[in-house]
Amino acid sequence: MKIVVLDGYTENPGDLSWSGFEELGELTVYDRTSGEDVVERIGDAEAVIVNKTPLGREVFEKCDKIKYVGVLATGYNVVDVKAAGEHGVPVCNIPTYGTTAVAQMVFALLLEICHHVAEHSDAVKRGEWSNNSDWCFWKYPLMELSGKTMGIIGFGRIGQAVGKLALAFGMEVLAYDQFPNEEGKKTARYVSLDELLAGSDVISLHCPLFPETEGIINAENIARMKDGVILINTSRGPLIREDDLAKALREKKVYAAACDVVSTEPILPDNPLLGCYNSILTPHIAWAPKESRQRLMDIAVSNLKAFTEGKPVNVVN
Repeated sequence: MKIVVLDGYTENPGDLSWSGFEELGELTVYDRTSGEDVVERIGDAEAVIVNKTPLGREVFEKCDKIKYVGVLATGYNVVDVKAAGEHGVPVCNIPTYGTTAVAQMVFALLLEICHHVAEHSDAVKRGEWSNNSDWCFWKYPLMELSGKTMGIIGFGRIGQAVGKLALAFGMEVLAYDQFPNEEGKKTARYVSLDELLAGSDVISLHCPLFPETEGIINAENIARMKDGVILINTSRGPLIREDDLAKALREKKVYAAACDVVSTEPILPDNPLLGCYNSILTPHIAWAPKESRQRLMDIAVSNLKAFTEGKPVNVVN
C-alpha cells in the first residue's frame, strides 16, 4: 500500500516517529501541501493522511486510486465526506486523543486570567520588584476560583474533564448539553442555556461546530451573562461572533476572554480580538502536548491498520 501524509508537520515536527505507518506500507511524508499540489502529491497513493489540507470532490475524481482517508484530528470538515463516500472511500478521524490536554489548557488560560503570572514574572525581571517600596506588589486584580460557578456549553468527554477540574478548584459546575447523561450528572447540574448564561462566572465552550451552534456567543447571549464574566474557547472559533465579543470586552461586560481558536486560522491581522487588552489569544495549541500527539499518532495508525484488516473504525461517512 502506498501511503501519503500531506501535512504532517504540526502533528510531528520531529519529536515523534512515523514508523507505525511505515510498517503498513510505502510511506511519503510532506510537511505541508498547497492546494495546487494535492492531486500530484497523492498520485497513485491508496491511503491519504491529512490534517488541515482540503480534499474536495475534484481530488476524489482525479485520484481514483484512493481507498482510504485518515484525518489527523477530530474535526473532518476539510474532507468532502459525501464525495469520498460516493467513491467508496471511508474517512476516519481521531475522536478521543486530546481530552486531557484540552482540559488542562482551559485551566492554563483561566489561571493566567486569575493571576497574570507571565506579566508579573516579566515585571520582576524588569526590576519592578527590586525597586518597589513594599515587600510585594501586583499590577492586576487577582482572583480566586473557589466558590465561583463555571458554566460548560457542550458536556461531552472534554467538557466533563473540564468540569472535574473545576470541582477540584472548589467551583460549582453548570452544564448545557442536548444529551444529558448520568455520568455528566456526577460532575455538573444540567441547566438550560439561559440559566447557564445568567448564573456562570466563567463560561467554557466545548460544543461541536454545527449550524445551530455557530455564533452561539453573540451580542444577545452576552447580554444574558453576568457582568464581569470570563469566557474561554478551546473548541471552535466560529462559535463566537468576534465583533460582538470584542465590543463586550471593550465595554467590560466581559471581564476577560481567552481563545485558543478563532474564526479564521492562522488569525487575520484585522481580527477584532487582537485589539482588546483583556483578551488572551493562543495559536490553537490545546491539542498539541507531545503526549497528546503521540496518542493521536497511535490511533491514526490503528485506524489504518483496522482498514487494511477489513474492519474500519472511527468512520465518519
